[in-house]
Amino acid sequence: MGRLAALIVLLIPGILAAFGIKLMRDTFFGLQILPVGGLALQFISGIIFTVLGLGFFAGFLLNRDRKNGKVAPRFQKKKES
Repeated sequence: MGRLAALIVLLIPGILAAFGIKLMRDTFFGLQILPVGGLALQFISGIIFTVLGLGFFAGFLLNRDRKNGKVAPRFQKKKES
């Protein structure tokens, strides 16, 4: 059950990032997908979706690797003194 929940948690940001890339690609070719705003707003929303999706995925992987001790010393959490 835990692995299924982790898959779903990673699948949603992945789909969000893929949709963001699609929005940027469609803007490049002049296709307006979003009913609100122009192509500039569509491109900006595509950038936001892509950054949020990839950022969540990268943060998830960094957190998992920190727990397993598989990160470089510069990415380890600083110990508070």
